[in-house]
Amino acid sequence: MNGQELFDRFTARNPRPHKTFFDRPHWTRRELFHLPVAGVTGAFLARRARAAESVTAAAVTTQNSARNVIFLLLAGAPSHIDTFDYKEVIGVTPTDVMKPATISGIRWPAGILPKLADQIPNMAIVRSMRSWALVHSLAQTWTQIGRNPAAALGGIAPNMGSIVAIEKDVERKANQVFPTFLALNSNGASGPGYLPAGYAPFKVNPATDRTGQGTGISNTTNVDGVARLEDRWSLLHLLDDPLRINSPLGRPPQDYENFYRAAKGMMYNPVVDSSFKFTADESRRYGNNSFGNACLVAKQILAANQGTRFIQITLGGWDMHQNIYAANQLPARAKILDDGLGALLSDLKANGLLNETLVVAAGEFGRTVGALSAAQGRDHYLQQFAMFAGAGIKGGRSIGSTNATGSATTEYGWSRRRDVKPEDVEATIYSALGINWTTVRYDDPFGRGFEYVPDSKEDVYGPINELWA
Repeated sequence: MNGQELFDRFTARNPRPHKTFFDRPHWTRRELFHLPVAGVTGAFLARRARAAESVTAAAVTTQNSARNVIFLLLAGAPSHIDTFDYKEVIGVTPTDVMKPATISGIRWPAGILPKLADQIPNMAIVRSMRSWALVHSLAQTWTQIGRNPAAALGGIAPNMGSIVAIEKDVERKANQVFPTFLALNSNGASGPGYLPAGYAPFKVNPATDRTGQGTGISNTTNVDGVARLEDRWSLLHLLDDPLRINSPLGRPPQDYENFYRAAKGMMYNPVVDSSFKFTADESRRYGNNSFGNACLVAKQILAANQGTRFIQITLGGWDMHQNIYAANQLPARAKILDDGLGALLSDLKANGLLNETLVVAAGEFGRTVGALSAAQGRDHYLQQFAMFAGAGIKGGRSIGSTNATGSATTEYGWSRRRDVKPEDVEATIYSALGINWTTVRYDDPFGRGFEYVPDSKEDVYGPINELWA
C-alpha cells in the first residue's frame, strides 16, 4: 500500500470536523516561524509558476495603472453622511465639531478629518455605492471576496489579495522575500479560499516597545545562531523531503514546505528588519496607534520593493449605535483614520509611490440617515461609499451623488447607470493591476468554474473606469 492509499484510509476513518466558511487558512506569525530550523534563503516563496489550470476570459482592456494596492477595510461601517458623503442634519449634526467646508466642490467634515481634507485633490469618492447586506460578518467578507459568501462558491472564494497573489506570482524575483499578500491589523481577513495556502495573507500586527518604537517581526532570529540553524535545516530536508516536497500526501505537506521556506527567507534579513521597524517620531506622525503604524509599515514595505503587491489594513470600531457624536466615538475614530491615512497618502505622494499604488477605503455598509436613534446613534444602512486614490485616479471629485439626506443615490456617475456594488470595486482593483476581471478558473473543487468577479463575462459587473476619466 502506497503513502496516498494510507493517507486516504486514515482520513476516511478520521474525518476532519466540519470547518465553517469563516475558518479559512492564513499565515499567522506563529505558523510562519513554526520551525526553529528556519534559516536564510534568497526568496520568500519557493518559486512557483502559476497553476496549470484551464482558464477562460473575455477580451477586455484593463487600466493596468497600478503596481500595488492598499485596501483599507473600515470594519463596523462608518457613517457615510458624517464622513465621505457629508450631510448636515439641522439640529442633529454638531457643526462645531464637524466644521463643514466645501473643498473642490466636495462638502467635507474638516473638523474631524482635517488631514484628509488636504488630500481631497488626490481622492475620488464613490458616493453612488450600496451594500448587499446589513450583517457585519457577511458584508465584511463580501467586501473582501467580491461575492455573496452564502452563494454556491462563496465558501471557497479567495480574498481579493489571494487572487492578486496568484496572478502576480510569476512576476516575483528571486531576491524578493516579502509575501505577495500582507494583512496588517487584519486578524479577521478572509483567506485564500480553495487556492493553495501559499497565497494566503501573511497576518501580522506591527509591534512597538515602551517608547513607541517599532520592534519589527519577532522570531526572525534564533538563540543557537545561523550556523546551527543551517545544520538543522539541512537535516530536516535530508530526513523528510520525500514527504513534504511533491508529497504523496497531497497539498497540505507541500503548503507547509512553502511556509518553512518563506520563514527562512525572512530570518536574519536586514531588509525585513528595516521595513517592519520605525522610530517613535515616525509613529507619532502617523497617529501613534496600531492603525497608523500599519499604514507606516505599508509605506515602507512598498518602498522596499520586496514582492508585496496587495496590503490589507483593517480599522474597526465604526459600529456606533449609541452616542455617535460623543468625543470617544466618531471624532476619536475619525482622528485615527485621518492621522494614518492622511500621512500615508502624503508620503506616497512625496516618494512617487502614489503613482503606482491604488489606495481603496470602504466599510461593509453605511449608517442610518436623518435623526439619530433613541440611543443617539446610527444603525445599519445599505447606502455607503468607497474612496479611491493613486494609480492615475483623477482626484478632487466624487463619482455619483445622493439626495439631501444621503438615503439614496440620485446620480450614479458612471456608465452602468446603477449603484456601485462590492463586485464592481473588486473588478476595479483587478483592472487597475492589469488583471482580467472576467477570468474563470476551472481548478475549483466543484468543477463549476470559479469566476474572479461573478457574472462579469456577461458584463453584469465591471470596473469603475470613470475614476480615471
